[in-house]
Amino acid sequence: MSLSRTRTLLNVGLMIICLVGTDRILAAGDLTRRTASLPDLLLGNAESDYAMSQNEYQLETGKAYQLMVVASGQKEYAFQAPDFFKTVHLRKVEAGDVEIKAALLHELEFEEAGEAELFFTPLIPGRYAFYMKGLESKGMVGHFVVK
Repeated sequence: MSLSRTRTLLNVGLMIICLVGTDRILAAGDLTRRTASLPDLLLGNAESDYAMSQNEYQLETGKAYQLMVVASGQKEYAFQAPDFFKTVHLRKVEAGDVEIKAALLHELEFEEAGEAELFFTPLIPGRYAFYMKGLESKGMVGHFVVK
């Protein structure tokens, strides 16, 4: 065996030895359960049925978040973010007394006043649109910016 190949194998072996168990050393507990609260996303207000309290959220990959989406009930609101939902680890959605655990979220539809809380961790950087389906032309569009 050549010296170059031996050196490569030794380096690979050393890397493997160094990495074994480091996940347990670096991650003290379940990181998806240490969530950072984002400002609530309020849909509709006294001034306008089409108001949204936030139009941008700044996020980091690998950091767990919780987002409360609150519908005023002035309109039917269908919150969608298809590209974003494909790039996050969705831990759960809480709505009323119900906890929903699903691999992928398609839409949160509010037919009247209500709220739902999302617990998720972004995995892939990018700029992802969220919107109220059918109300985009009324300005009900925003972005998740993941770094």
